[in-house]
Order: sequence, then C-alpha cells, then structure tokens
Amino acid sequence: MAMRRVVAAALLACLLLPMASVRGRNITAMLGGYKEYKLYNKYLSETKVCDEINARQSTSMTILVLSDDAMSKLVSDAGESLAAIKNALRLLSVLDYYDRKKVKKYGSESAATLYQATGDAVSTTGNVKVTDQDGSNYGFASATPGAKVSTVTKEVKTMSFKFSILEISAPVEFDGLFDTPTTSNLTRLLEKAGCKRFAALVASTGVLKTYESAMDNGLTLFAPDDDAFQAKGALDVKNMSSADLVTLLKYHALPEYYPKTSLKAVKGPLRTLASTKAGKDDVSVVAQGDDVSLATGGGKSRVADTVLDNTPFCLLKVDSLLVPAELAGAPEPAAPAPSPTEAPQSSPPAPQPADASSVAADHADHKSKKASSAVASRSVGGTFAAAAVCSVVLASLL
Repeated sequence: MAMRRVVAAALLACLLLPMASVRGRNITAMLGGYKEYKLYNKYLSETKVCDEINARQSTSMTILVLSDDAMSKLVSDAGESLAAIKNALRLLSVLDYYDRKKVKKYGSESAATLYQATGDAVSTTGNVKVTDQDGSNYGFASATPGAKVSTVTKEVKTMSFKFSILEISAPVEFDGLFDTPTTSNLTRLLEKAGCKRFAALVASTGVLKTYESAMDNGLTLFAPDDDAFQAKGALDVKNMSSADLVTLLKYHALPEYYPKTSLKAVKGPLRTLASTKAGKDDVSVVAQGDDVSLATGGGKSRVADTVLDNTPFCLLKVDSLLVPAELAGAPEPAAPAPSPTEAPQSSPPAPQPADASSVAADHADHKSKKASSAVASRSVGGTFAAAAVCSVVLASLL
C-alpha cells in the first residue's frame, strides 16, 4: 500500500512538471542576464508591459527585443513619453511563436500583437508582418503598407512553438503609434465614464488637485460609477464631514501606476493616498482568474473596467465605493495570505533550447496551429517530457 502511494505521488509530480515551467515564465528575469538589453528591460518594468507578457502563460509569444542603442532611438522617437513607449513595447510583443526555421518553412505572414489586443489599435495597424528575407535572414515590420523591415539579428532564446526572444535591428514603428489619449481634463474623463457623482465630489473638495499633481509621477484611480452611490448600504456622502469625505476620496487612489493586469500579481496590501506610515487605510487585492477586487474595511469592490491606461496614470472603474475601516465602523482588514500556488518564485526555470532536428513535425495544419499553438505545444511537448521523467521515476521505484 505504501509503495502505491509513493508511485501515485511520483506520477502526480511528473504530470505537474509542464505546468510548473509555464507558471515560471518571467520576461524580465529572462533578460536580466543580458547587459545589452538593460534599457529595454527597464522600460518593460516601468510601463508594466512585463506583467502583460507574464500574464499570458498559456499563449505562444515572440518578444522582439532591442539593444540599448536601438532602444534609445525608440525612446527618442516616443518623446520619452512612458505611454508612447508602452505602445511600442506592446507592438513588439507578438502573439505567436516565430524562429528562423518556422519562417523559412511557412514564409511571410501577419501576426497579432499585444498592442492590437488592447483595443487601442485601428484595423490591422496593431499587427506586424513577419517577412522572409534573402538567405537565412528574416524580419518584422508594421503591417502598414511600405513599412520598413527590422531584421532579426539574433535568436536570443527559443522554446519550440512556445516562446521566443529575438533581437531586431531597429524599432518597429508606424505613423500614429506614439499617439496617446489626453489626460488634461480628469473631470471630463470621469464624467464620460459614467462617474459624474464621483467627479463632482472630487472637484468640490479640492481633491482633484491632489490627483492631478500625482498623475505625472504615478497614479491609479478607482472611480465608482453613479450607481455605487445609490447601492443598498452605501455611505451617505451628503452627511459626511469634509475631513471624512477627503479621506474617502484619497482612499480611492494609489500613488503608483497599477493597470488591472499588474494588480493581479500584487502580494500584500497597497498604500493609498490616504494611508498612514503605520499602514492604516491600505487596501488589499483579491484576484481570481480575470476578476480583480479590492478588499477594504467596508467589504470588497470589483474592478469592472479600464477607462484609461496612459502610463504612468491609470483610471479604473469600480462597482462600489471603497470604504476605509474607520468610516465603515469595522476593524482594519488583514491582507489575504497568498495561496501556495500564487507564491512568487525566486527565479524562473531556464527555458530549453529549440529542437534543431524538427521544425514543425507536430504542426501539419499551420493555420489551425496559429489559433491554438500554445495549447497544442504544451499538450504534446509537456506530455512527452512528463512521460520521460515518469518512466525514470517508476523504474527506480519498482
């Protein structure tokens, strides 16, 4: 009986091996050992594009990286605007796997990117074109007509049909890539988002100036919609003192840039504009799948929509008021402990090199592969890897 339990545990561990490697994919850690991409890696972190890449663990991706010289040009072209640089880095994050062998086998084609996936792009402007060039060369360009091709100069890392990091010679750009929405009128943004009551309170209390002064250095604003003020049990803001109302409004803002995808990875409490040094009036994030909520002294509030993501400012809509503990008449909430599966890893597992003996033996239907390449690669590659390890483990036990 004891031997059966040991064998069962070994089998379970084998089956979980592919899943562990998927969870460990971390783009900034992968690039951390390359000095030539230090500037690129820096902006991946500052714009939080790294979180968007890491969140797509089940998606086959190709990350187009730039050396420090090429990245400096991109930063200059973007006018040093973080929001514009974020657009460019999203365009360089391709939602499919590519390497030299695949391109030589299938030729030129169009591929979607994170920029297209955000909904900011118009038509196919957020796509890139993969181009087969003379000899062994290949490159990437904007899908707009006449765009200049940036040649792949180095295959930095490749994990066959799962994930690749390719160095390209120059940034991929197109007219309009660096255009970003204006944030000059925060009150109007709130009103257009259906948060008129919140906008009126922010303006009348003077907290609007506090928000505006923080926007350039990093601000995440959680705006409750108009229905939140009418919900059962909602605070009666009309009868609140001026000091309490200011505390309530400051409690709806973080002095850092946290788009929704980045909130999912947060461990522990987050400081708000109302927080004290002792941690009073912090909020905690509760994430489950794609759902993100904020735990406060007055319960939980769901992050419903992204109204504006304009690095380093992010405006998110919530479906109920965020109420600090002293206004809710409840003790300060304890930060939820992360589950074992959510515990951060000290370092990601090293990606395995591409199989040089096979280009696409398990991908006969190329078009169908593009729609489900991540699932197929893990089902096939992960199964064979687990089976190989399992056979060794079982042989040693039996």
